[in-house]
Amino acid sequence: MNYKLLFPTYRNRYRFVQKQLKQWQPNGKWENGLNLGAGEGDYDGMIATHCTALLACDINTADVKFASLLNADVPNLKYRVEDALSLSFANNSFDLLVSVDVLEHVGQPERMIAEVGRVLRPGGLAFITFPNLNFPFTYDPINRFLAKPGKPLVYQGAYAFGHEYLVDPLAFRQWAEHNKLEVMHETGLSGYLIALLEMYWTGIIQRWFKANATNLDQADGSGRVTLRPSKREPWLCLFTDALITLDSWLSGWAKHSVGRGFILRKRA
Repeated sequence: MNYKLLFPTYRNRYRFVQKQLKQWQPNGKWENGLNLGAGEGDYDGMIATHCTALLACDINTADVKFASLLNADVPNLKYRVEDALSLSFANNSFDLLVSVDVLEHVGQPERMIAEVGRVLRPGGLAFITFPNLNFPFTYDPINRFLAKPGKPLVYQGAYAFGHEYLVDPLAFRQWAEHNKLEVMHETGLSGYLIALLEMYWTGIIQRWFKANATNLDQADGSGRVTLRPSKREPWLCLFTDALITLDSWLSGWAKHSVGRGFILRKRA
């Protein structure tokens, strides 16, 4: 089963993309879609149902190999190894781009947004999520109260999962505007309750068990116990969804959130 869907922060990102695909889909399907930073391919089957053709790419060769096997039964889906800072695609290649929690790993996030703006067609949409610099104190009190913004004392909590930095939503808006990407919608993903329930331990679990623990590794996780997801959704997601709903009721109004979700449209 896809065990990652049981984690509320992950599930919340998944539901964000799922909802936006349904809400913004044009008549018919998007002609050419790109999943930039596809990782283990968890999202690709879902995204592919909304596209005539979907290309999923990642810099990690082991993840691309696994994802291509996981989704071998999806006929309109292809995979490729790509660097998000230097994509091989021509200008104006895609009318849909999805990128889930990739921006915080690339080292030069503003350059990645420039590549998004370059390969997206005028009028095309991008759904992008990233971990928020303004995270709830219940998620990582050590770095919230004792560290300067962007300079963590410990690489756990908000700075786990290979996060060397977090993304400032205001800076993101500036990068988007500079690359002719209009912000159509912005929302917080996971508030104080979910943050409290996932404080620190999720990063430790990932470090122990996820094959690509930092989301940058080129290795396949050999030599230690690793987990890879399947496409089956656990029935326990019903409880995760209820928790997400409760968290939204309690803190959906707050500016602090574990992540941010953006919808961008490229201007002509």
